[in-house]
Amino acid sequence: MKNSLFLPNFLIFLLSAVCIIQVSFLINTNYIYAKSFAKTKKTLSIVEKQLVNDGFNKAYITKLYKRKNVYFDPLGVSLFFRHNETKLNYDQFKSKKSIKKARQYMISHKNVLNSAEKEFGVDKTVITAIILVETRFGTYTGDRLIINTLSSMASLADPETRNILWEKYSDSSKNSKKKFDKWSEKKSKWAYSELKGLLVFAKRENVDPANIIGSYAGAMGICQFMPTNAVHLSKDGNNDGIIDLFTHDDAIYSIANYLKKSGWYTNIDKKKAFKVIYSYNHSSYYVNIILDISEILQK
Repeated sequence: MKNSLFLPNFLIFLLSAVCIIQVSFLINTNYIYAKSFAKTKKTLSIVEKQLVNDGFNKAYITKLYKRKNVYFDPLGVSLFFRHNETKLNYDQFKSKKSIKKARQYMISHKNVLNSAEKEFGVDKTVITAIILVETRFGTYTGDRLIINTLSSMASLADPETRNILWEKYSDSSKNSKKKFDKWSEKKSKWAYSELKGLLVFAKRENVDPANIIGSYAGAMGICQFMPTNAVHLSKDGNNDGIIDLFTHDDAIYSIANYLKKSGWYTNIDKKKAFKVIYSYNHSSYYVNIILDISEILQK
């Protein structure tokens, strides 16, 4: 009896010790990374300066980047360049369970889906399929602060910051340093443009940019819009005077508007529909799944 009681207690102690070691390792590792980047005395300060030079209020930007939850996120950047669209399992969204939820979603949001279809000419089954694949009907919209993701990516325009990041994460990348530098130069420009979009959208909709959570790439909301798309293509679906992409009505209307602006029209053929949806996500695999789900939902 004593031995049988001792074993579980010992296992609990052992597991607790392992957890403590793992947590300590993560804390120490993050501290080392943070210390490494602090040595540059740059990182996000470069982005701050560029934003001010481009017309953003200096006091506002300085205050924003002094907040504790706004910081350089090397792990987020590493997730971005390690991401591989071809490894995603989009086929899971054609399962009976997923299709059942899609049909339930269409019933729950029948009025706004019908309204969007009528106003923009976009099939409600396509809108539903996109929301299913993008965020599982809004149940998963990301877990990273968008401002950190985009600011960190934008800071890769600085060679010193880029070199330190490469030293820390090069083992997880199959690319060469030359390819990484080329990728960084391109993505830093893209990220900076999206960062400006985030700040513009946040100001327009009167929301705190430092509290907007999104994907590893900086996409936000139920529809997973990038900030520049949110600025130009998002729509108020419930007529409350606010565009909140984390609400279903606004997400549905925004997707419909996006697809219409990209060339969608009523009774569009499949070949042209493919091109339009491809503009939403540059993956043939993604587009084919969206079209497949749409066909299933039409039956």
